[in-house]
Amino acid sequence: MPPKNILVVGGGIVGLATAYRLGERYPSAGITVLEKEAAVGRHQSSHNSGVLHAGLYYKPGSTKARLAVRGIRQMVEFCRRHAIPHEICGKLVVAVTPDELPRLNDLFQRGQANGLTGLELLDPAGMREIEPHVAGVAAIRVPEEGIIDYPCVCATLATLIRGQVVTNAEVRKLWPAAGGGWVAHTTAGDFEADLLINCAGLHSDRIAALAGLKRRLRIVPFRGEYYKIKSERQYLVRNLIYPVPDPRFPFLGVHYTRLIHGGVEAGPNAVLAFAREGYRKSDINLRDLADALAYPGLWRFVAKYPRMCWAELRRSFSRELFCRSLQRMVPDIRPEDLEAGGAGVRAQAVGPGGEILQDFEFARQPNALHVLNAPSPAATASLAIAEEIVAQVE
Repeated sequence: MPPKNILVVGGGIVGLATAYRLGERYPSAGITVLEKEAAVGRHQSSHNSGVLHAGLYYKPGSTKARLAVRGIRQMVEFCRRHAIPHEICGKLVVAVTPDELPRLNDLFQRGQANGLTGLELLDPAGMREIEPHVAGVAAIRVPEEGIIDYPCVCATLATLIRGQVVTNAEVRKLWPAAGGGWVAHTTAGDFEADLLINCAGLHSDRIAALAGLKRRLRIVPFRGEYYKIKSERQYLVRNLIYPVPDPRFPFLGVHYTRLIHGGVEAGPNAVLAFAREGYRKSDINLRDLADALAYPGLWRFVAKYPRMCWAELRRSFSRELFCRSLQRMVPDIRPEDLEAGGAGVRAQAVGPGGEILQDFEFARQPNALHVLNAPSPAATASLAIAEEIVAQVE
């Protein structure tokens, strides 16, 4: 029997896309999105690099790879249909040294296995035709990737939902309704529905706990800090320049991104945030900080990657060290070319053994589905993720 009323907790891009897809599948259902902020898309959906990811990096056959490839095509079509600013400008993934060449070739094979089209392996001369100031021994050109205005995507999705988006509605309690379904007690009142979908991002583990699930995973907030390249030096980067990931470490590394509304950004690093919404070093939430520090999984993560954690922390406080990382791919960049940019906080699910969850993670209850981990490329793939959620609901 189709649900009559559905609650979606979280007004970020994944929650909004989920409500949109649920409306397509259940046009007669009443759909309510509960968003704790005063407007939608205030956190991960708008604090990111604004890139359309095609699925090059992801393991073939993984949920992430499947959703990324389908998701970018759906997102581009959605942008065209609704006149949302975006541009398919392509990306270079650069092997700086010869020891990175086997990993670059593996990425090329992954991309082909995942169904990406138009991939090219380039020598140094071919690289510099696309990015004249890049350094390296080889690169992959990924022509399907691009840049986008994700806040505009969120605002558009909010207008298309067949139901209501309730803002300033922080969920404080959840309990099973008498006749089945769920009741959500929020700062904007109580809401009841047959079906509960948790897309709360940075707070997804806490919403799941309110519904009675044991927190076997924990959201650990990692802040990614960016620099902007000064306008007179932006000619050094035409579009998107990314590194070959080092498999010894769980994070991609710094890269260059041209922004959809102008400017070039460089970053991010990855450091522990002292608040789940801590975009500045001075942002501290004692509850969030205690929650992270009391979790054994965080300390096991630090024990696995002590060198990386120390390097990321040092780079957070040193423009020169940050610039040195950037110079690997663009040697002409200088510390004085960089000015403070924005920051984002990644809702990273960490397992009890210190493992970083790299793929999407769902948990089910009667009449409830929890999205516990939606890593990058969640924004790009949000419409495809939403289809996956609808399929799981069914």
